[in-house]
Order: sequence, then structure tokens, then C-alpha cells
Amino acid sequence: MKSILLSGILALSLSVAAYAQEAVIGAILPLSGSSATQGEDQRRGMELALEKINADGGVLGHPLKIVTEDSGGRMATALDAAKKLVTVDKVPVVLGEFSSGITIPIAQYLLQQDRVHINIGSSSTQIRTLGKGAFSVIGLDDVSGAFAAQDVFAEGAKKVAVIAPNNAYGQGITNAFAAKFKSLGGVVTSTVLYTEGQTTYRRELQQLAAGEPDLYVYTAYGKESATINRESFELGLNDKKWYGLYLTMCTADSDPQYVEGQIGMDLNYIGGNGADYQKTYEAKFKSGFTSTFNGFAYDGVMLVAAAINKANSLDPKKIETAIADIGKSYDGATGPIVLDADGQRSAQPYLRLKVESGKAVATQ
Repeated sequence: MKSILLSGILALSLSVAAYAQEAVIGAILPLSGSSATQGEDQRRGMELALEKINADGGVLGHPLKIVTEDSGGRMATALDAAKKLVTVDKVPVVLGEFSSGITIPIAQYLLQQDRVHINIGSSSTQIRTLGKGAFSVIGLDDVSGAFAAQDVFAEGAKKVAVIAPNNAYGQGITNAFAAKFKSLGGVVTSTVLYTEGQTTYRRELQQLAAGEPDLYVYTAYGKESATINRESFELGLNDKKWYGLYLTMCTADSDPQYVEGQIGMDLNYIGGNGADYQKTYEAKFKSGFTSTFNGFAYDGVMLVAAAINKANSLDPKKIETAIADIGKSYDGATGPIVLDADGQRSAQPYLRLKVESGKAVATQ
């Protein structure tokens, strides 16, 4: 009887030990709301990473699991999701969100709770100031804004009007764009920061037009950009060029007739190591990339899995140390990822795109 009892206790102990080593990480994505198209594409990238990791043996000898929460594109909902992932699911790492205005507060909460945060879709320069334990596999707006300004100036535009969301992302990228554009000799006739969630943006668009710019520069989340593109078309503003900051984000949810001929910059989302990933995506989902953001979500999960295995632990501090070490030189699907002293991707390649026959195609 005693031996049976001891055997049962041993089996239970082994079971508990095995369970304790199961790797579960969290993700917060906008699977509904204005950025649902991009959020679903992020989820697709994570799904492909999970399949590859687990096919290769998982982490710590177990399949990796991701608990994914829907932010709905709302900060309060995202914060509730972050608290649930920490207190209920007890995850050591959380990836997400998409909007900088949501990513920043959830990252701040996670760091307060001694968890690791991986930014996979936001680009506000405020993210750089979050502190230890916060990492970005995507470049920030000080780089992208300067790239776009040079691109617009090379297009021949000397006077531009800019519209963007009134949040950390919109403020950051418009400031970076304007500073570089003015240094080149250009003029920003007006900058309109719109309130998210409106049913119409006609008043804001009329403000833009009043300055008689050579070209309109805009950035907006999926469904809001669809409204902006439709109304600008109806107001006759498409007689001048439109330049999208992260063009696929700006056009993915828009009727093709409203965005035909638009130009813009976007993430160079496939590096030299990304061809197989692209083939896998297309085979799995029977389509080309929905957005440019799925590869960064894929790289985020792959980086975390590699760090857990390197740390041989689910302890957040050990994972943090391992990410910093691996991030000195990591070959991702989106190209080489080198994290700087602040945990941010130090270089980010960009593409120049143009919408032709309803599709955004690279022009260089």
C-alpha cells in the first residue's frame, strides 16, 4: 500500500513539474474594431510561428501555447486583457498590440508586473522610453518619418498637408515627418490630428484642402482610412496625389476605386530569410499577405521561443536577458533584427509602394 502511495505521489510530482514547464505566452491584438484587418494578420503570423516551433519540438520539451486576447482597438479593454494574462494565465511574456496609444500603456503595466513585453506593430518613439524588459521587433517612427519625408520631397512636392490620428503614433510620425521635410526645404501647410472613431472626416479634409498643398500625406487605421479615402474622393481631393504612411494599413479596408494611384511607404516585411515564410503563408491562407504586419508578429514569437530555450526557463528576467543576447544579431523573416541598448530594432528597411489595379506594389 505504501509503495502504491509513493508511486502515486511521484507520478503526481512529475505531472506537476511537467505542467510547470509548459510554455504559455500571451498576445493582445485588435481582432475587432478599426484595425481588425491588421490584427487578424498579426494573428496569422503568430499561428505560423507556433506551427513551426511546435513542429521543431516546442520549447522546454513542450508545445508552445499562446493565449490571445482581443483588445477591440480600445485601451481599457487591452489593459483588462493584460491584467488577465498576468494574474490568471500567469504568462511571462506578452506580445502586442497594434496601435501605439494602446501598446504603450499595456507595456507600462506589464513592466510594472515584471513581465516582458514585445512590440510587434507599433512605432511611436515614446516606446523607446519604456525601459528594461520592453523590446521592439519593428522600427520606430523617427526612422520611418524621415524616410517618408525624403520620399515625398523626391516626388517633387514642396507643400504638403498631413492628417493622422490624434494619439502617440500620429503625433510621433507627423512630428518626425515634418522635421525632416522642413529641413529639406519643404512646407507643411497644415497638420490635422483627427479624433478616432468618427463617422465622418469631411471637416478635417476640408481643413487640409484649404492650404492648397501639392500633395496630401496621411496615415489612418483600416476602417477609419476607408472613410477618409471615400470622403476625400467624394470631395474631389484626389485630383492631387495622396501619400500613405504605412500604405497597406491605409488602403487595406478601402474600396479600390478610392485609392487607385496612391503612393506611400511601408515596411519591408520580407528579408533574405523570408521567402519560405512567404510561401508558407500563401499556402496556408490561400492568398498573399493581407498587410505588412504579419511577419513582425511571426518574428516576435520566434524570438521569444528562442529566448525561452536559451534561458532554459520561464522566468521573465531570464527570458529578458536571453532576448537581449539573441537580439545582438537575429535573422528574422523580416530581415536582420539587431536590438539596440534600449531593446529597439536599430534599423528597419522600408519599401516605396503604389496602388495599381487595387494592389499595393513595390516601385523600387
